[in-house]
Amino acid sequence: MSLDDPKISRPVIRQLDEAAINRIAAGEVVERPASAVKELVENALDAGATRVLVEVAQGGKGLIRVTDDGCGMGPEDLPLALSRHATSKIDGSDLLNITSFGFRGEALPSLGAVGRLRIVSRVAGGDAHEIRVTGGEMSPVRPAALSRGTVVELADLFYATPARLKFLRTDRAEMQAIADVVKRLAMAAPGVGITLKDVTEGERVVLRAEPETGDLFDALGARLSGLIGRDFVENAIRVEAEREGVRLTGYAALPVWSRGAAVAQFFFVNGRPVRDKQLYGALRAGYMDVLARDRHPAAALFLDCPAERVDVNVHPAKAEVRFRDPALVRGLVVSALRAALAGSGPRASSSLGEAVLGAALGGAPRVYQMDRPATATLTRARDWQAPAMEEAPALWSAPPSARVEDAAPAVEETARPLGAARAQIHETYIVAQTDSGMVIVDAHAAHERLVYERLKRQMADTGVARQALLIPEIVTLGPDADRLLDHADDLAALGLTIEPFGPGTLAVRETPALLGAVAVEPLLRDILDEIDDLGRSEALKGRLDAVLSRIACHGSVRSGRRMSADEMNALLREMEATPNSGQCNHGRPTFVALKLADIDRLFGRS
Repeated sequence: MSLDDPKISRPVIRQLDEAAINRIAAGEVVERPASAVKELVENALDAGATRVLVEVAQGGKGLIRVTDDGCGMGPEDLPLALSRHATSKIDGSDLLNITSFGFRGEALPSLGAVGRLRIVSRVAGGDAHEIRVTGGEMSPVRPAALSRGTVVELADLFYATPARLKFLRTDRAEMQAIADVVKRLAMAAPGVGITLKDVTEGERVVLRAEPETGDLFDALGARLSGLIGRDFVENAIRVEAEREGVRLTGYAALPVWSRGAAVAQFFFVNGRPVRDKQLYGALRAGYMDVLARDRHPAAALFLDCPAERVDVNVHPAKAEVRFRDPALVRGLVVSALRAALAGSGPRASSSLGEAVLGAALGGAPRVYQMDRPATATLTRARDWQAPAMEEAPALWSAPPSARVEDAAPAVEETARPLGAARAQIHETYIVAQTDSGMVIVDAHAAHERLVYERLKRQMADTGVARQALLIPEIVTLGPDADRLLDHADDLAALGLTIEPFGPGTLAVRETPALLGAVAVEPLLRDILDEIDDLGRSEALKGRLDAVLSRIACHGSVRSGRRMSADEMNALLREMEATPNSGQCNHGRPTFVALKLADIDRLFGRS
């Protein structure tokens, strides 16, 4: 049929009205109640607030109220604030130099289009005024009562677009999403007090973060301790690095304090919480080789760079960013994490020691001083039960279950991080004494890591041995071949030599000797997938490291082998000098440290 057929109606182009435009825009900006909370708290932070109160009812569907003590707005600003693309954050002349959370002027008009919005605000030295918007209809500005700052109240979210309500989850799930948003914003601003309350039935404080003071790391550490947990900061290392004007700071958890899911990974770019796939990939790469496959690192990392070197305007919810030089940023994150982890020295997770003590206590009830026999009674009981002197040799002649070293260690050795070896238990575990407690070392796991690190250093010094293929393997990859050739030099450094062999085809001439017979095409496709995901590939290096790890595992001290005192102390000293010695090649801890005060508590001596 032809378009000239009169039976076919031509579509008519129409100009949408303002209400429809705002509802469409709200679909991008306000995806769920947590999105509204994020926008309103960001506005409060942009206004210079020192305290922010967020009150939520029915998971944000019934009510969202954000109160701040920021600079406020005058009566002439209120109607403008509800106009699309009206903002005080930028003047529109330079969209690359954005230093505030908000900058598009979309949040408030979008919220007013899908809910019942009320704003009360007061500037210093002026009077308070309020304005209301219901389904996009704006009321006149009226006088109101408020001491300072701004109160934004959003009721009946999505009442104007009821179809959106069907896609929301339960009140509890929406509240969890709101709490996660508020937590991330609280991390971004340690100096601001932020409180989240659920006012559905009464008042329940969901999250409270008091303003923190001190330098960067002290304030951030205190804020993270309250939001993630004291254990995180106690088992984390400080990360601080800078390269070509890009600075990385924050905390990264020890590998042995890993999580079962990626739930404790937080990134901030110029103070803005982001969920960036490339940054998460860099975090995984930084922990590669020190974590088990099914474990995830925990970290809170802050990237700061000139505003013109990062584009924050690539996502409707501003959740993603785009760097002008992504390779520089990724390299900084990876190298800073690896350097921090390697330079942290032998550190055991405090939670491991607490777990050991908890297992030893077995949940037994605490014995208070009044329940213990008197000291004199205990002394008489011991004297009465003590064997006669002539019986003592027979009683003590049985072989001990642990082999104890006769020679007392030098005092200076107990001052070392891993102390001085005192005994070997079950021909597997080394017990060492430190000035502040004791250390239990898994000799096999520790030696496995030491041998593995030594093999990696040797491979880095001498290069990767290659085996030339008698007949080069030809692999057809289509358009992906050119992308792989862009990384040919990096692959050659790891022993994989590829050359072009016609359009979309590669010739593989050499493979790493350590891998033996290797299926070349699947390996190349794995590398391509990783390049697509992260911008570069660690697949080949990972395979080589896996081979070295197996060699180290089979070549390390085996359980059941008796070690002399010199051997045990030599192992402890090498652990102290070797990076990543706190965990074996499979991510398991190599030692547990127990403080003397905790041991005393275990025996009721404290």
